[in-house]
Amino acid sequence: MHYAWLIWSLLLITVWFIVYFSLGSKDKKREMLIVSLWTSLLGLTEPLFVTEYWSPPSLFNLALKIGFDIESLIFSFGIGGLAVVLYEKIFNTKHETVPLHVRHSSRHRYHLWTIASAPVIFIVLLLATNLNPIYSAAIAMVAGGLFTWYCRPDLKRKMFASALIFLALYFVYFLTLIALYPGYVQRVWNLEAISGVLILGIPLEELMFALSFGFLWSSIYEHLTWRKIKGSGFVQ
Repeated sequence: MHYAWLIWSLLLITVWFIVYFSLGSKDKKREMLIVSLWTSLLGLTEPLFVTEYWSPPSLFNLALKIGFDIESLIFSFGIGGLAVVLYEKIFNTKHETVPLHVRHSSRHRYHLWTIASAPVIFIVLLLATNLNPIYSAAIAMVAGGLFTWYCRPDLKRKMFASALIFLALYFVYFLTLIALYPGYVQRVWNLEAISGVLILGIPLEELMFALSFGFLWSSIYEHLTWRKIKGSGFVQ
């Protein structure tokens, strides 16, 4: 059970590679890889969650010793790329560049603030409230997603569909952890600090994280690179 977090993270990377090599275009592979590389940095936020949210045994016991662990970097890498391309793979979408005149419309006046909204809200909630970090993260991602929806309404279909798709994938993925390591959730998650509600053995907060992460993160590549899905209409 000591290596459950490592094995579980490597299982996610296996799924990542399966999806990556099944993508039909170099552009989608590039998008998936770039987003995954940047998302892996979210693994550096692990000290905020250990031990407030959970206390996973990790490689070299790094999580419990210093807060950081290798598994978090692997896990973050995996979820980032999957969240951003699953919709595109299922619906076989293609991208095009957002016209320059659209970028200067009033709706995009706060483009950079919209992108920065999620981390800013997360930090404010951490400093100003006693909320468990997992709730602060979920609230920040939902709020950031809503701001993105306002700024880029052409992405709303991808964002809502991706939230549900990623939730479904994450739900099945989490069930593998429960099947391989019965009792692991009760041992590792700080259930007393959160709702304690388990759905088929999965903490409610994990599903909340998956839904909010899929909602926000699925749009991050298009938002940062001024790209849009063909046929979604111009951004007004």
